[in-house]
Amino acid sequence: MNFSLQLYSARNFTPWEQVFKSIAALGYKQVEGYGGVYDDPAAMRALLDEHDLTMPSGHFSLDALENDLSTVLTTASTLGCRSIFCPHITEDLRAPDLPGWQAFAKRLDTIGKKVRASGYRFGWHNHDFEFSTCEDGTVPMQVILDSAPDIDWEMDIAWIARGGSDPASWIASHGSRVTAIHVKDIAASGECTDEDGWADVGHGTLDWPTIMKLVSQHTRAELFIAEHDNPSDHDRFAQRSIAAMQSFN
Repeated sequence: MNFSLQLYSARNFTPWEQVFKSIAALGYKQVEGYGGVYDDPAAMRALLDEHDLTMPSGHFSLDALENDLSTVLTTASTLGCRSIFCPHITEDLRAPDLPGWQAFAKRLDTIGKKVRASGYRFGWHNHDFEFSTCEDGTVPMQVILDSAPDIDWEMDIAWIARGGSDPASWIASHGSRVTAIHVKDIAASGECTDEDGWADVGHGTLDWPTIMKLVSQHTRAELFIAEHDNPSDHDRFAQRSIAAMQSFN
């Protein structure tokens, strides 16, 4: 298993040359891109190549996917991305009911058709809000899966838990849609408050060995991407997280 790292985790610890040198020495072979690293794709690709790293997946905004897809695809091609994930929508775009979420899912479905026609995979990356039940009983994540039946799911396990839902049940019921996993951990109550309550992988409250067994049994996941939304020490996070992930094999 080649372990990846979401570069958003390292955004406060650049320059990227130093980040790549550090994570490559720890044994990472892959990274996942996000909007902050796409300004000069050719230079970023050269830096990846210099450190024997690849970028098989990347996060691209809804706005870019709908309004500047040609640039997204050119960037993905330059960086070697095979999977393109839409990672988030702001609160003002989150629908209050079933029809609204169905309409949003149709937008993802339309993007997915175009992206797949260009030779890439396309999927949605969840946060916690998709698991908050609307007043009419709608669970947004279920609607996205039902109304955009051909898109992949990059499952962020920790955000599911933060959303008050059970990751194991979603893995069991929708694992066939899952092609990538964000491997992230949640600190115990009152701990890591300076890191927004997140923990290094294997040092938090999630039972990752059991989760990884379920992932192996029920999903098609090929990408396992370590992430921490706000580490105080990126080298510590990267080192502890890859050590934990290696122990799950």
